[in-house]
Amino acid sequence: MKSHPLKTLCLAALFVGCGIVHAQDYTYFVRQIQMPDEAEWDVSVDQSGSQQSPLAINPNGARFELWTVRSNPLTSYLLDTTYVNSYIPVASVSIVSEDPYSVIPRTRADRPFEVKITVNGMSLDPTAPEAARTVKLLRHVQAYAGNDNGTAVNRANASLISQGSLDSNGEHTLSYPVTSIPGGDRTKVRGEERFSVFSVADYQAPESQLSSKFVQIWPMADGSIHGLSAGDVIKGKAPNVQVRLNDLYPDSFTFVQVYEGSPQLGVDGDRVPGSSILVDSSVPRSENLVLKDWDKSIESDGTWTLEVITITPFGTDRLNYLSFEVDRAIKVNGSVTSVD
Repeated sequence: MKSHPLKTLCLAALFVGCGIVHAQDYTYFVRQIQMPDEAEWDVSVDQSGSQQSPLAINPNGARFELWTVRSNPLTSYLLDTTYVNSYIPVASVSIVSEDPYSVIPRTRADRPFEVKITVNGMSLDPTAPEAARTVKLLRHVQAYAGNDNGTAVNRANASLISQGSLDSNGEHTLSYPVTSIPGGDRTKVRGEERFSVFSVADYQAPESQLSSKFVQIWPMADGSIHGLSAGDVIKGKAPNVQVRLNDLYPDSFTFVQVYEGSPQLGVDGDRVPGSSILVDSSVPRSENLVLKDWDKSIESDGTWTLEVITITPFGTDRLNYLSFEVDRAIKVNGSVTSVD
């Protein structure tokens, strides 16, 4: 039996660019599961570094699971796993999206992502056991119910949508233009995709998960404007306007702006006071805004545009807009007469 250098599974990069969630909000531990009796041992780990495994690894190998626990709300996530055996290949899975947040990989329903699978220690000897020459790759998808954010998801209910095998060492990259999570409105799907690498069972070692990662998929935001309609004419005080915002992306900044003229993309208008929302959570958020006393943003008569803008890791998007008219000029109709 031998010990194993217990590494915290690339934790050194976990907080690179995460931005909105602080490291102190999370704690980490590694669970070692001995095969074949599945005895467990947990050990706390730092954000980065390595240490020896608490238990020696017997001939049947051991599985290591990296867990993170968030303090508020109290939630635990399985971040990664690996299986160690004398001849089983070693594999790791990483997921890359346009969102730099990496505590748990995430992206938006309309955006692409990549899965990188690295395999090492695979035998090139055609006479070696199959378990030493190949690994299995599985892809699961799972939609979150309603507006659930995945805190209580049962991953045993995920749907397997593809499986295959890898028979060479090195890095293998899989690219996906959009998610395959099921849903009628493709802009509003929410859930996760999970990519797992398994060893092949043989006489000495059971089929074991070598590595697994999931990416959370969040819906596209939308917004609606109430209290003012396209083409309305404002002759006096500007009316109160309600703005309903749904599914604002995590780590996003959303605001309402007004500018003179017809709708145009990329215009830097006057930001309406009280309309700015910074989403600093790890899940989407919905908000209702009431805009009051925004007359000072309207400086003259003519055509004006009210626009809802959101800025996310993917760029700047216009959620809604409308143009209206302002006509506050006082017109006096009358006549002048004289009596001789």
